[in-house]
Amino acid sequence: MNVQITDTNETRKILTVTLDKGEVDAEYQTLVGEFAKQASLPGFRPGKAPVAMIEKRFAKELKEEFKGRVVSKAYRQGLEESKLDVISIVDVEEGEFAPGLSAAVKVTVDVRPEIKLPEYVGIVTEVAPTEPTDAEIDQVIEGLRSERADFKVAERPAAKGDYVRFGYTGTLDGKPLTEVVGDKAIYASAPQTWEEVEGANEGLLPGVSKQIAGVQKGDKKDLTVTFPADFAPVAALAGKSVVYAIEVQEVRERALPPLDEKFFKDNQVDSLDALKAQVKASLTGRKEYENKANQRRQITDALIAQANFPVPESLIASERDGVLRQFIEENMRRGVPQEEFEKNKKELFDSASKAALSRVKVQLVLAKIAEAEKLKVDEKDLNNWLMREAMRSGQKPDKLVKELGKDREQFRAIQQQILFDKALDFLVSKATVKPAAATK
Repeated sequence: MNVQITDTNETRKILTVTLDKGEVDAEYQTLVGEFAKQASLPGFRPGKAPVAMIEKRFAKELKEEFKGRVVSKAYRQGLEESKLDVISIVDVEEGEFAPGLSAAVKVTVDVRPEIKLPEYVGIVTEVAPTEPTDAEIDQVIEGLRSERADFKVAERPAAKGDYVRFGYTGTLDGKPLTEVVGDKAIYASAPQTWEEVEGANEGLLPGVSKQIAGVQKGDKKDLTVTFPADFAPVAALAGKSVVYAIEVQEVRERALPPLDEKFFKDNQVDSLDALKAQVKASLTGRKEYENKANQRRQITDALIAQANFPVPESLIASERDGVLRQFIEENMRRGVPQEEFEKNKKELFDSASKAALSRVKVQLVLAKIAEAEKLKVDEKDLNNWLMREAMRSGQKPDKLVKELGKDREQFRAIQQQILFDKALDFLVSKATVKPAAATK
């Protein structure tokens, strides 16, 4: 056997493995012998048929199996001799394989780059205070009251926080919107809708909530709505100014429930102090979770900034495909039409490529750190992942186990992601922590 390595770039190699005639013949004879032991031909007991008959009867099967075995043998022995740390096989170039002839196989592979780890213990991270303020606690309690608010008819002009019920009909340059919006008729007109006056969250028609303060039942008014330039639900409205004629049908004011025994009982407490303690604990937990998430992000950014090594092209391509697929699926669920993706194809590809490069760099560094720190994925880690995934997906853990047992590739990917998370959690536990700068 002869092995040659040709460098395409720092992380891509062409492995050319040549097996001599003796190795090829030995592989072929072994294969024919295996077929002969199992073959059943008329007039012969199993294993007693002449080799020539076996070769003729199973010519097609022998050819395919022989080809696969030669390629596998060449690749396996080539890796063993070359000592390459292969991440992925990019391409296999096969010749014609036959007994009595030498065989050459060219395998293009991406290899793990040489990574010099930066100083990863003690990375500086900033964390925000986790002690909730009285104002934050009061804000949450007011939110709980708002969730249980009653809405009473108000015979007065609408004020901030009120809800207004009105019907509307839109026109664009004097033409009915029904000619513009296609099957999205809700953007053309509706007999009624509700909108919160100066609400934090915009309704269907952007900017309307800021134009209805002061209206009252029976009022008729023209509102001008300018749609965002990237308005996805109806591309024909993007960047356009539409006039909506509205007729106010009703104004309702929000009546918050009192902080009484019933309200406390509804929130599983028996007093205002107990409610404040409950809210405080919840806010503290949320702030701690956000701190940890921010620490992970800061550490990831620090690793990327110091990751000065070449990245295998196949890893970038695979990660980029995943980024694009996730982005497109999420936006299609939001109603973004396919044409939008085609229109911005280059920008999406470039953005996904940039994100993929950063992700792959972090993954390679985390894998190296996990190796250096002897971090492993154990049964407890897998069980924790299964329980979280079962709760997220609504499936039973034993069903997930069966599915993973059928897909080894997915199982390995999950193990790898768990290992990355363990490495990142290790870095968080070893990080240098300082208070975040106060925001004005």
